[in-house]
Amino acid sequence: MKRYLVEPGSKIKLDKWDLEETEEFDGDKSDGRERLLELNNQLESLQELLYAENKHKLLVVLQAMDTGGKDGTIRRVFEGVNPLGVRVASFKVPTPEELSHDYLWRVHKQVPQKGEIVIFNRSHYEDVLVVRVHELVPESVWKKRFAQINDFERTLAEEGTTILKFFLHISLDEQNQRLQERLDDPNKQWKFNVGDLKERGLWSQYMQAYEDVLNKTSTDWAPWYIIPANRKWYRDLIVSNIIIETLKGLDMNYPAPKDDLSNIVII
Repeated sequence: MKRYLVEPGSKIKLDKWDLEETEEFDGDKSDGRERLLELNNQLESLQELLYAENKHKLLVVLQAMDTGGKDGTIRRVFEGVNPLGVRVASFKVPTPEELSHDYLWRVHKQVPQKGEIVIFNRSHYEDVLVVRVHELVPESVWKKRFAQINDFERTLAEEGTTILKFFLHISLDEQNQRLQERLDDPNKQWKFNVGDLKERGLWSQYMQAYEDVLNKTSTDWAPWYIIPANRKWYRDLIVSNIIIETLKGLDMNYPAPKDDLSNIVII
């Protein structure tokens, strides 16, 4: 999975990525779906262990352009996982109360507690993406936020949070197809937002903003992964594998029972 890791200090260019690739899986879409079911079972077991041990915390950050697949990734990767220990936090347009605080205030309230997995569907990175592209704050303000975010994430990591950040990277043509599918399917039209077309017109500005995010905020304590996401099934496999391998690396164990159970007899 290291091929998708943005090495700290590296300089990546998003237009150099092959978004159709399936290099890490020897099979087709049907095989991929079967493999994902196996990974779901592994993740279910690891999440139960994480919850039971109650020592570690996992934060998963998902960022993507419109139609990039954040919701679909959450549904498929975490299918069957016990919702007791998994939570999704979605960050939309800030409320008046949120705007009256610093931009990280609403984010810090949503980070995971011990034993919990929290998935950010969009995140604090909107404050160096949307606000930059739409010029909602001056450049002198958003430029400072890269260092602030790195410090914020370092604090979380030093307090025991494992952080994984995924940019679900789709092409402009793939977004065109997905938007058209939403428009053509009556069951998907509720997802269609006319405002997405305006955002689509700012594609190059967003790509430049994302490159800065990936180059400046992929750190040892909170790495970014660029996931080729034109093929949904492959996207889900890669994200699942990275999360599972990360959880395995925590070397978790079930806690010992509070009482001596050796002489317990249930009648």
